[in-house]
Amino acid sequence: MERPGFSPAGFAKLDNPYMSILKVARMGHPVLRARARALDRADVRTTIVQQLIDSLIETMEEYHGVGLAAPQVHESVRIFVAGVQEDARDDEDEPAIVPVPFINPEIIPAGKEMVTDWEGCLSIPDIRGQVPRHRQVRIRALDRDGSRVELQLAEFPARVVQHENDHLDGILFFDRMKSLDTLTYLDEFSKYWRQ
Repeated sequence: MERPGFSPAGFAKLDNPYMSILKVARMGHPVLRARARALDRADVRTTIVQQLIDSLIETMEEYHGVGLAAPQVHESVRIFVAGVQEDARDDEDEPAIVPVPFINPEIIPAGKEMVTDWEGCLSIPDIRGQVPRHRQVRIRALDRDGSRVELQLAEFPARVVQHENDHLDGILFFDRMKSLDTLTYLDEFSKYWRQ
């Protein structure tokens, strides 16, 4: 496939030159149903892409998410950030989750085992549903320096990257649900479903 020319004009204007909390697109916005475009490796280190990565992390943390894809902030490019690594800390009981950026990711199932669990989405606020996902995956991508990375992930981190990668293809979590019977508002989830 031929790569269209890279131009910062293709990105929405980010007000803060370093990072900013961005508006999250909600279900119904066309950007959430479009396939995002890949970035050329040479474009990864540009100021606009680095700023987008920082803003994705800032926005994800502001809304207490564990992942956020560029289309969710109105940028139709193949980038997402996900909290898949833990930063061990001596002074705290629980390690901190470190957000990792993935550019032009490719996810490969590691085995056939599927597991169904609850998911929510910043673009579909206050809704939860049970979604089947691969228990283990390998993810290949570029990091924020443009270097190739490959990680083997299982359980919740594997679920997070599958969910975020779906956003790059215009797929929302309820598109993956086998049945909509468990689709629930957060209040009802807390009362009737959370164990």
